[in-house]
Amino acid sequence: MTISVSANTITITGNIKTINDYQQIKEIIDNLIPTHKHIIIKIQDSISITSSVIGYLNKLVLKDKVDLHIEVGDEQLMELFEDLNLVSLFHVKKV
Repeated sequence: MTISVSANTITITGNIKTINDYQQIKEIIDNLIPTHKHIIIKIQDSISITSSVIGYLNKLVLKDKVDLHIEVGDEQLMELFEDLNLVSLFHVKKV
């Protein structure tokens, strides 16, 4: 997994599957929050996302009041967000 950041947009390529991936994502978002309350995450080709990342994103939206928008490139990941009823909470869209 690789991550790039441009202003308030985080682009993730590769599969999100390890605790290290979670730690990288959390660290990057934690650094953005002081200056950006609107964050866009582009998950280009991952087919899944770990429960720890989902839990962290849930906390961001519900507790920290971050306006989060997720763009996914893979249909399987989009279906996962739909199955978990997270599409409206995270403003998920397929691109």
